[in-house]
Amino acid sequence: MIGGLIVAVGFLTRIPVPARAFDAGRARTQSLAWYPLVGALVGLLLCALAWLLPTAKPLLGAAVVLVAWVALTGALHLDGLADSADAWIGGMAGGWEQRRARTLEIMKDPRSGPAGVTAVVLVLLLKFAALASVWDSAWTWLWIAPLLARMAATAAFVSTPYVRAGGLGSGLADAPRIACAIALLLGALTCGLAGWAGAVAFAMALAAFVLWRRACLRRLGGFTGDTAGALVELVETGVLVALALYPGAQLSS
Repeated sequence: MIGGLIVAVGFLTRIPVPARAFDAGRARTQSLAWYPLVGALVGLLLCALAWLLPTAKPLLGAAVVLVAWVALTGALHLDGLADSADAWIGGMAGGWEQRRARTLEIMKDPRSGPAGVTAVVLVLLLKFAALASVWDSAWTWLWIAPLLARMAATAAFVSTPYVRAGGLGSGLADAPRIACAIALLLGALTCGLAGWAGAVAFAMALAAFVLWRRACLRRLGGFTGDTAGALVELVETGVLVALALYPGAQLSS
């Protein structure tokens, strides 16, 4: 099981792990259950950074944390967001089969079009604005967004068909369901420790997941690794914005 954690850390972050860990097929399959824990780890590292930065410089502090966030995750999910945005717009024409085929085809293109670039810019802008808006308390609840986003990714693999044969996520389709369910339950309980902040964040994450899943099923009959990356970014952004907008949701002021 520890091998699964190492693979999850190596895939979801840029924290160095032994390369041989990825050679074990069983560890790759088991890694899905560790996604929420890795999300919590990312969140705690960001909280520590926010705590070290001066509260009197909200714009600079928010920018530094956001840069660290992108660097720590290697922009992995932003790439999926960009590919998904390009494909969703570029694959709108025709009947369902044509839209599905065109959407999957565009996602394979490594280049980013105007829709992808715009989506990334808007998401980063919203994250930055949300962090800056409540910078004085951000370090107390920032961990919730990465945790819920990786919980959403785990939930996607256990509840939604994976449609890209041979894709990066194809091996996760057979992940142990009981272990994933336990991980999701523990993640939800952890959010509960945050009181109203956890409740608001969980509600936003759940709404984003339901809408994302519905859109993926309608367009593709399932999801791909790129759309999973988009889900992570959408949940993180939605949670940050909700906590910034909701008065009293922060753990401290």
